Amino acid sequence: MSRPLVVAIVGPTASGKSALADELAVRLATSVISVDAMQVYRGMDVGTAKTPVEERRAPLLMIDVADVGDDYSVRLFQRGARVCIDDLLCAHRLPILCGGTGLYLNAVVDRMEFPAGATESPARERYERYLEQEGSEALYALLSARDPASAALIHPNNTRRVVRALEMLEGGVSYAEHHKGLHECKPFYDARIFGLAMSRERLYRRINERVDLMMEQGLLAEVEALLDRGLGSSATARQAIGYKEILDYLDGVCSLDEAVETIKTRSRRYAKRQLSWFRRDGRVSWLDMDAMDTFAAADAVLESLGERD
Repeated sequence: MSRPLVVAIVGPTASGKSALADELAVRLATSVISVDAMQVYRGMDVGTAKTPVEERRAPLLMIDVADVGDDYSVRLFQRGARVCIDDLLCAHRLPILCGGTGLYLNAVVDRMEFPAGATESPARERYERYLEQEGSEALYALLSARDPASAALIHPNNTRRVVRALEMLEGGVSYAEHHKGLHECKPFYDARIFGLAMSRERLYRRINERVDLMMEQGLLAEVEALLDRGLGSSATARQAIGYKEILDYLDGVCSLDEAVETIKTRSRRYAKRQLSWFRRDGRVSWLDMDAMDTFAAADAVLESLGERD
């Protein structure tokens, strides 16, 4: 039995994914489903590069579905995104997924199951207390000592995942072993995945320019406003690149200029990890964005799908 068709636009941060997905959605009279772990949070707009409402030509789904203080998860995203996909399919519209969070994409288009579990477990509470008392470096060092293979796969600042890896280890499961299967899942949908690629120099320049633009658009004010809504105590949202660094500035850890430079550095490193993730997926057809603009890229996607107009 054939699986329903979905299209996904992926790639590193600042590569132009949103513009291409929006252009495709307009041409196909459909909607875009965001696949971004941080765009799900209400109020996290500037720092996550959400397309402003007035600039969206097609509906943008799976954004603003959680508050910054919520315990949101990939399991909840999988459920919500599949509802959006199935609604579009029932309306005879081709779903277009767009984003750079590889795990979230795989969770939606592949057969992956995530146990519900308890919101809090004794082990998780213990490691979260350890994090609060000893700090992120000590927490990461603990994981490195107990499960170096898993530590190598997790960024030290991703404290929620470090806690999760330690929690899994107590249950007899290595995060590293679990991670091996993430790229070996059986398809849930027939996903036609298109990745955006460009020279490293151009990508890094776009990333730096985007961060400068975020500051001009009010990232500092956005973070300050979100503090009243629970950003500071959030286990996940506060770790987002852009927000963590501004919080450090507000806490007096660094100057504003230092925070901005750190955002740029971490964004560039994140882009490298995104590319590594998607390059492991043999389904991705890469588009050379050094050789084409958004409109030419949309033509190429539609031609590949057999729907060029």
